[in-house]
Amino acid sequence: MNYLILVRHGQSKWNLEKRFTGWVDVDLTENGKLEAEKAGHLIKKENISIDQYYSSLQLRSNNTLKIIQKVLNDKKDFVKAWQINERHYGALTGLNKIEMSDKIGKDKVYEFRRSWEIKPDPLSKESPYHPINIDAYKDVPKENIPDTESLKDTYERVIKFYNDEIKNQLKNKNILISAHGNSIRALCKYLFKLDNGQISKLEIPTGNPLMMKLNSKHEIKSCMYLDKERARDLLVF
Repeated sequence: MNYLILVRHGQSKWNLEKRFTGWVDVDLTENGKLEAEKAGHLIKKENISIDQYYSSLQLRSNNTLKIIQKVLNDKKDFVKAWQINERHYGALTGLNKIEMSDKIGKDKVYEFRRSWEIKPDPLSKESPYHPINIDAYKDVPKENIPDTESLKDTYERVIKFYNDEIKNQLKNKNILISAHGNSIRALCKYLFKLDNGQISKLEIPTGNPLMMKLNSKHEIKSCMYLDKERARDLLVF
């Protein structure tokens, strides 16, 4: 048996401000740093040796992982991959979720956030929030940088990366991935075999490690959030 641990980054500055963040490269709040530190201690209690770490290219994910590694006293390099970045929210990027709910209705905002195939209008390439204007993505091929994404789009890039780069390593390695609400949601859809309706209901709390035990066929034998007080319904466990 090997372990796969998924950690959504700790609270970010735009999480706190309730803004659509997507590919904008914001950092953690002080509370987010504390969440990451607690995640590290929860993982440490499990007495599991992590063989390989992955993070998105985004600062909030990178810094969450660095804090976890510091708690674990583990100085291994980690792989940074744009493929596990957060979903791109298109023209919604930077807007306040509550204000948008008042403007276009809660149902419409929920549809944009959780529907499988619907995507917001594309973000203008002139916007400072567009990934082509953010230094963190300067090495990502332009053809791979989105203007907007649906959850389906996010799923396709995340799962391709998982199958190409991570899946086979789980045969003999314990792996930790620091990522985002929607990239982790995409992985859970694939690993738990959730349908398009179930995935819309799946909540991923910040800074709470989701630990899965997998057998040699990559089947999940057990799964739990390590912070029981902030655990969310996994729908299938």
